[in-house]
Amino acid sequence: MAAAFALAPFTAWSQPSTPKAETVASGLQQPWAVAFLPQGRFLVTERAGRLRVVEPDGRVLAPVQGVPEVATGGQGGLLDLVTDSAFASNRRLYFCFSEPGQGGVNSTALARARLSDDGRRLEDVRVIFSQRPKIRANLHFGCRIVERRVGGQPDGTLFLTLGERFSRRDDAQTLDNHHGKVVRVGKDGGVPPDNPFVGRTDALPEIWSYGHRNSQGATLAPDGGFWMHEHGPQGGDEINLPRPGANHGWPRVSFGVHYGGNPVGSGSPTEAGLAPPLHHWTPSIAPSGMAFLTSERYGTAWKGNLFVGSLKFQYLDRIELKDGQVVAEHKLLEDLGERIRDVRQGPDGLLYLLTDSPNGRLIRLLP
Repeated sequence: MAAAFALAPFTAWSQPSTPKAETVASGLQQPWAVAFLPQGRFLVTERAGRLRVVEPDGRVLAPVQGVPEVATGGQGGLLDLVTDSAFASNRRLYFCFSEPGQGGVNSTALARARLSDDGRRLEDVRVIFSQRPKIRANLHFGCRIVERRVGGQPDGTLFLTLGERFSRRDDAQTLDNHHGKVVRVGKDGGVPPDNPFVGRTDALPEIWSYGHRNSQGATLAPDGGFWMHEHGPQGGDEINLPRPGANHGWPRVSFGVHYGGNPVGSGSPTEAGLAPPLHHWTPSIAPSGMAFLTSERYGTAWKGNLFVGSLKFQYLDRIELKDGQVVAEHKLLEDLGERIRDVRQGPDGLLYLLTDSPNGRLIRLLP
């Protein structure tokens, strides 16, 4: 299978369009994820453990109360956030964070809660999944959430991307832990009976796919397919389409090398039996945030494009696809000079971004 993919790094960039970046709100401290509320309001996570409501006029309100204790430090903190597809009726949301344990250990956890009617507090907070095992580390939490759809309708389950915690990279190849995995759980935390490893005594039943490094971007394609990207080591950031039970290779293979230049695994970027990436970036762009554009607010040429933020090179990558393959990339917003942490399409069909800094911004991309 691997030999069928042409995986040369993309170096020929098309001339980018120049959309206008409009600041919706500023003064956000290391914002990580944005979700959309009724009446044009926004909900933003700050990595230090705060959840903020942003008014349509850009006012950033006092922190929402009721967020559980978060293990902050390094890459840890309050991370991704999504609202339920039925939020208008149930006001439910899901968020993931670095959850502390006894003795200084931590792991990625997924929680659900109800946002109070006045938007000031979380109610009925419940952790529905905790990554196992917890370890003492502050790197590679992963932590992007996607509500799965089948036939265009929510199926009651959630995908969650989980990093391999850096020091435990070899765990990504074994199924008795959650390090370096994508998991799929029900909205109540239960295990879907059709998960690929259900019934195996040597595997945790929540696992959907494995062999991942550290994913900070995930989304659904217009056809409902689950897409994600993940950080490579030194080079080899990847776009992957995780299929049930698939092994994506880390740390056996990579298009990058370890920090310091040593080869990863066998030194081969692909290997029979492993799921190859759809696309890779070498050198690394440090991707974060991921969204397909389904609207025509920017014209028909952008509809169906994939958008990914770059932390390292500080631009928005507009990715053109044809027949499921990357055919062109366009660097947008290079003049911002800011790390782009999150990318979402809003209910108005426009793209919204978060910039990652102590004075982070929520940005609306105007046609």
